[in-house]
Amino acid sequence: MKKRVSLLLLITVSILSGCLNADPLAEKESEPINYSSDHKNFLLLGVDSRGEEESRSDAILVARYEPDDHSMKIVSLMRDSYVKIPDYPFEYSKLNHAYYLGGKELLKDTIQENFGIKIDHTAVIDFNGFAAMMDILAPDGIEVEVSQQLIDDMKLDVTPGKQKLNGDQLLSYVRFRHDAKSDFGRVDRQQEVLISIKDQVMKQFTTPEGLVKFPEMLKDVMNYVETDLNFEQAFSIGTSFLLNPITEIETLRVPVADSYENKSYNHAGAVLEMNLEENTEALKQFFNEVKKEEIMKPESNKEEN
Repeated sequence: MKKRVSLLLLITVSILSGCLNADPLAEKESEPINYSSDHKNFLLLGVDSRGEEESRSDAILVARYEPDDHSMKIVSLMRDSYVKIPDYPFEYSKLNHAYYLGGKELLKDTIQENFGIKIDHTAVIDFNGFAAMMDILAPDGIEVEVSQQLIDDMKLDVTPGKQKLNGDQLLSYVRFRHDAKSDFGRVDRQQEVLISIKDQVMKQFTTPEGLVKFPEMLKDVMNYVETDLNFEQAFSIGTSFLLNPITEIETLRVPVADSYENKSYNHAGAVLEMNLEENTEALKQFFNEVKKEEIMKPESNKEEN
C-alpha cells in the first residue's frame, strides 16, 4: 500500500544510517555513497535476541530508496517462507533459519539466490535495540489498537482499545502472533509501526530546532544497530534523506496472496511453501524491473493517504 508522507520514516532512516559498532570491514575508509540517481537495496533484520550469539531473524525486510522518485519501497519477507539455503544439508528450510545457520551473510545470499534481489547493505537490530530506538524516536509513544488477546499473551499492563505504547510495549506489539492472522498479522503490525513513526519524526526533526538535534539523535540510534556501512556512508545517507524528503512509501508482503500453501516438514516444521516464480515476478514488478503492470494481489494495492 502507498502512503503519502512529508519525510521518510525515521525508523528506516535510522536503521539504514548504521552504527559505530559496525562490522570490521566498515572501519576501512571508503567514499560516501552518492544517492543522486542510483537506487540501493538494504536488508533490514530484526533478530529474536537480547544480545545472545545464537538467534533467528524475527523480521526480514528489504528497503529500496529511489532518490529520483522521492520514494521508498519496503518488502516484508515472511520468515517461514520455505526456500533453498546455499550449502544446507536438507537444501530447503525456513528463510529465517538461514540467519541462524550463517548470520546476515548467508541470509543475504539466500534472498539473492531465491528471489533475485541484489542486496547492497545490511543492518541488524535486536530486541533491546528496537525498544531503545522506539523510545528515542517516539518518546511519547505510538498509538495503536490493542486487543485483549494481545494483552493477555504479551502480559501488557494496559486496557483494550487505542493505547499509546512505549518501546518495550511496542516490541511486544510487533512480535505478537497468537491470533487468527498469526505471522501475517505480525508483519502487518511491523509495517503499521514503521508508518506510524512518521508523525513523531515530523514533530521532532522538521523544525529548525529539530534539525539541529538530528545528528545527536543519529549518534544515539547508532549504538543499537549493526551494519556494514561506515560512518561517512551512514551520514551521506542520512543527509540525503533529509535533503530529499520521501513523498511515497509502498509496501509488499512475500509470499503474495494465493501464491503459497501451508506445509510441514520434519526438519523445518510448519512452513509457507510458495510458488517461487509467481513471487519473483511480483517482486520484479514491485521494483519496476519489468514492464509495470498491475499486480492483482491485495498486499500490493496502492492507497492514497
